[in-house]
Amino acid sequence: MTLGSRGFTPEELKAKRVGVLYGGLSSEREVSLRTGAAVAGALRGLGYDVVDIDVGKDLPARLIAEKVDVAWLALHGRFGEDGCIQGLLEAMFIPYTGSGVMASAVGMDKVYAKEIFVSRGIPTPPYRAFPSAEAALAQADRLPFPFPVVVKPSREGSSVGVHICKTREDYAAAVEDAAKHAGTLLVEQFIKGREVQGGVLDNEALGVIEVKAAREFYDYEAKYKAGSGTQYLFPAPLPPDLYARVNEVSLAAHVALGCSGGSRSDVIVTEAGDVFLLEINTLPGMTASSLLPKIAAGRGIDFPALCERLLRGASLKA
Repeated sequence: MTLGSRGFTPEELKAKRVGVLYGGLSSEREVSLRTGAAVAGALRGLGYDVVDIDVGKDLPARLIAEKVDVAWLALHGRFGEDGCIQGLLEAMFIPYTGSGVMASAVGMDKVYAKEIFVSRGIPTPPYRAFPSAEAALAQADRLPFPFPVVVKPSREGSSVGVHICKTREDYAAAVEDAAKHAGTLLVEQFIKGREVQGGVLDNEALGVIEVKAAREFYDYEAKYKAGSGTQYLFPAPLPPDLYARVNEVSLAAHVALGCSGGSRSDVIVTEAGDVFLLEINTLPGMTASSLLPKIAAGRGIDFPALCERLLRGASLKA
């Protein structure tokens, strides 16, 4: 069932109890708290009946006690973006925003997502996956691509545990750190180029924003720390053909995984004009510095309107 697409008017939707699910148990909890506060405020300003729910182990009881009719997912990372919450909501017959169980689970796991991208002909950097730090270290001198390389845990977001490694020593330290986080270890060829992000909303490519981080790359601090010096350029100052290509790749990733609602893809554009998809975010951030809202705003969709549009797409996907 889809609210808004099966006869519900905005007025009927406003008669429903909207639970904004935020916080959660992942390493991205602090970012989720900010997303949840922003979304809840925007929906209340539009006249919706909103209850804020900081997600914990008592979530099923909270949903029942608060009589939640529809869930707006403001969660990030594990236990929120990976299909777990989506499965719970399906079992409780509570429509929710964003992608379903399968798309969320695959999108959260960078290795499985890459396998799908490769099978669909979507360009992504060459990579290898390792089940443990020991296995990754044993193959350090036998990687099928040269240094520098990127090491990251396969099931974390917001660049948690991500390292660019220029030397064998960097690699060893990065592997040990990444192994502390969730998922297998992903090692991929470092692609030098411009960092851009492609936004998708309801199976439509919204546009491309360029991120110019003052740090080595667009890591956690560059994304969320005040005064990081990160610059955002929308529309991304790319030649028209490259701009269209990033839009095409971002939409292809969204469709390949079967995503719903909004998504944001991390893309590298090289000096030679090649485009590489790094990963997709199936529940993009919705904070003041988040990129999907910046892209939407550049297309004339302000923050409250974006929150409402995502709410009207809430559904059961199973």
